[in-house]
Amino acid sequence: MAHPTTHPGARWDVFCRVVDNHGDAGVCWRLAAQLAAHGLSVRLVIDDPAPLAWMAPLGAAGVQVLPWPGPGDAADVVIEAFGCDPPAAYVRGMAACVRPPVWINLEYLSAEPYVERSHGLPSPQRVSPDRWLNKWFFYPGFTDRTGGLLREAGLLRERQALDRDAWLQGLGLHRAPGERVVSLFCYDNPALPQLLQDLSGEPTLLLLTPGHAQRQVTTAPAGVRLAKLPYLSQTDFDHLLWACDLNFVRGEDSLVRAIWAGLPFVWQAYPQHDGAHLAKVEALLALALLPPTAMAIWRAWNRSGALPWPGLGNWAERGARGGAEDSPGWHTAAASLRERLLGQADLATRLLAFVASKASKASPSCPAR
Repeated sequence: MAHPTTHPGARWDVFCRVVDNHGDAGVCWRLAAQLAAHGLSVRLVIDDPAPLAWMAPLGAAGVQVLPWPGPGDAADVVIEAFGCDPPAAYVRGMAACVRPPVWINLEYLSAEPYVERSHGLPSPQRVSPDRWLNKWFFYPGFTDRTGGLLREAGLLRERQALDRDAWLQGLGLHRAPGERVVSLFCYDNPALPQLLQDLSGEPTLLLLTPGHAQRQVTTAPAGVRLAKLPYLSQTDFDHLLWACDLNFVRGEDSLVRAIWAGLPFVWQAYPQHDGAHLAKVEALLALALLPPTAMAIWRAWNRSGALPWPGLGNWAERGARGGAEDSPGWHTAAASLRERLLGQADLATRLLAFVASKASKASPSCPAR
């Protein structure tokens, strides 16, 4: 006989497959930790937990990490990240519940128009000859008609409290007088030599993240001082973005973190051979309202140097100083984008409301943990 839970929707399972570049694990861990912060019991089922050792070395209260294929009992709410498909045996267990769990496919982040059209739509799944379950599409996004963005409570208070020089010194780094600080987190990019030459126009400390950035950048022209970073926890990665004057980020998780930093940044979408990633870049540019030169830099960076490099100059540093030449500038645009998005509910809050709208008032008739 099934044992009902005492709190409907209190038990959540998040399924994650790490495809490449660790972004899947990063998003899923942040989501699991934020759901647990709401008082939920969360199991993160992941096929490669190794990145969590440096992403989240302290773990999080309320989050249990399980290896794939995960548990034998279904939770109240099941999230599959990025269409990874929970194991067949687990789905059969979901179907065996008298009132099945709320099943959600957490999709990729985009500012493209299809996100609003597709968010919240059902996708009926036939799990046996006589049993169907609804899988619901949940799209993160940048408007009130989407699933929102991941954001921890108190993040902005922590950001305001950061002493960037003290944080850099904790990594053995010291910013020279008048030196701007730039972070580089990227995919392979033939435009890198142009960027390095551009940065050499004024003293620059370039912080290289592990992986693609450190492999591609081994030397730099005079005026650019290189520093190789270790793998950083998610908390320290946030601190890295807060400590810089300009951030180069890639993919999904670091894009959102760069937005919350409220500083000038350049985003590299995951490159696709058919150029589909360029539509994502244009959609985000339309939302971000950046000045023309910043937009040109984004386009050149995402076309891997196929476009003329417009030149950074000392934009980021001028903006950080708040000079009159920053109106309407890159720094102003980045701060404005952050403020607009801070006015919206975060992803975890919207996800809880969405689940509440779909779940039965009665608890699912599945065994409790």
